[in-house]
Amino acid sequence: MLIGSISHRHRAIFAQPWNGGAASPFTGGSPACSLAHGAEGSSLRSRNAPRAVGVAAAASPVPGDFSIPAAPILIPEGPWKAVDGCVCAPKGFKAQGMYGGLRAKGTKADLALITCDCEAVAAGVFTLNVMCAAPVTFCQEVLAKRDTVRAVLVNAGQANAATGEQGYKDSLASADAVAAALGVSRDEVLLESTGVIGRRIKMEQLVAAVPLLASALGSGAEDAHRAAVAITTTDLVSKSAALEVDLGSGRTVRLGGIAKGSGMIHPNMATMLSVITCDAPVTPEVWRGMFKRGSINSFNQITVDGDTSTNDTVIGLASGLEGGAVISDPASPEAQKLEAALTALLQARGQGGLAKSIAWDGEGATVLIECEVLGAPDAAAANKVAKSVVGSSLAKSAIFGHDPNWGRIAAAAGYSGVQYDQEAVRIQLGDTLLMDKGQPLPFDEKVASAYLKSKADVHGTVTIGSGPGRGMAWGCDLSYDYVKINAECALSGVELPGQWPPTAVRLVPVTLELH
Repeated sequence: MLIGSISHRHRAIFAQPWNGGAASPFTGGSPACSLAHGAEGSSLRSRNAPRAVGVAAAASPVPGDFSIPAAPILIPEGPWKAVDGCVCAPKGFKAQGMYGGLRAKGTKADLALITCDCEAVAAGVFTLNVMCAAPVTFCQEVLAKRDTVRAVLVNAGQANAATGEQGYKDSLASADAVAAALGVSRDEVLLESTGVIGRRIKMEQLVAAVPLLASALGSGAEDAHRAAVAITTTDLVSKSAALEVDLGSGRTVRLGGIAKGSGMIHPNMATMLSVITCDAPVTPEVWRGMFKRGSINSFNQITVDGDTSTNDTVIGLASGLEGGAVISDPASPEAQKLEAALTALLQARGQGGLAKSIAWDGEGATVLIECEVLGAPDAAAANKVAKSVVGSSLAKSAIFGHDPNWGRIAAAAGYSGVQYDQEAVRIQLGDTLLMDKGQPLPFDEKVASAYLKSKADVHGTVTIGSGPGRGMAWGCDLSYDYVKINAECALSGVELPGQWPPTAVRLVPVTLELH
């Protein structure tokens, strides 16, 4: 069977994709993982019509449904090349995914384990949501007292957020289960969770599944793919990639990654989770520094719905098993090459990257939106304006309706919090110039609308001055299906009372008390 059958819940969405004739947002480049990105990978036309890509699935050593398409992630051009294996591409790493009985329904895989044969230098970037989940707190405590870990366990189904003291105890018990199965200590295990907020993890099922999961660990592309599938929730595609880069002096290192995210995506470091692996020898200080910078320019620059999850987590592990001198100077040529490759894997300018694939796979999305901001005082300001534009509900709705509404773009840039001269604003959508020197220009609305209708990726450029700052952000349009998906799955499989869609507007009072 080919990997890529579509779940029943989403069939109606695929029946009549809004941009069904759109060109692929991922063109050019090389496939990042042969299992996930075969010869058909570059022909994926739009998010609402994902195509099964890759090779025939091998017989699985673990239980679970792994039939989900893989996102057509293409690595940006640069001094690196795409390789097979995803998180298992770097030396020393193993992975596996399986169904452990955590999901509300079905047998889709819901547990993933990524391990390192040695102590791996660890870095983490986490949600800034005050209501952070128990696994986030657990990981932060581990990384505050040690530089290396051996494993990451990811569960899907329950977020283990807003679960109080018992939720934290469940995190400890989860880490204990992995530690016992691998023969390591609890503090050598990190955790990620995704699912319904307020739900405790089904601990009996998790603890029972971990030994089988650990015994089935492997270093092949199929093993890595199963892990990538197991961490997904409302995702319609799995996200994974790997590359290798020559650091000079004949030393070639590899980086790999898996990620998930489709809704509640507005990272501020949705649920957005990722695990990155690397086999370069690097000090904790250098690794954590480049990991944080890479995340700022990738995962922090995507948005689907403006909601920052309680569970956002990106973990990076470096085994050092490629050998050679340890990279200890962030300004060294080797460190610069490694950081550039890491950023390319996460999300570089241009094609591909794990973060961009999350925006492309936004719930109900039909179009990937890319906003480039030029002329800002610095890169941070440019990034802020760009993210404000792609996060605008009005701008997203206009693009869904193929409306080249420059006013919504200008307004979103204006309320970003960045100060600039409005007389310097220039807005371009595709090849059509809509505004210059702060004033609207006459343009062919039919041509601009046709651009929005025919493309699965929409590029807009906003210039706000003459400064050196340049930034990018990625999002997606806001469709009817986003509301339908989130209304229907709000209680994770629990039937909603009343009629859908509702026939009358209701006023629902909500009170929030802060102490």
